[in-house]
Amino acid sequence: MIELIRTNDAVVISFVESLMRDADIGFLTADQNMSVLDGSIGILPRRILVEDERIDEARRILTDAGIANEIRRT
Repeated sequence: MIELIRTNDAVVISFVESLMRDADIGFLTADQNMSVLDGSIGILPRRILVEDERIDEARRILTDAGIANEIRRT
């Protein structure tokens, strides 16, 4: 799996999860439970990982949705 985005914005996470589900792209939201450690104040970012072979498609979907600035380029 490859990291698609890393953010502490819950709205962006939810939106990207929805986009990936709609496109039937397998994904994993990592670090979701870390909010327990940071006291639920949202300072620790969460990551969305997608299937290796569909990373280009996932990036294109985020670009088309107008949130290309959230894409992790490493």
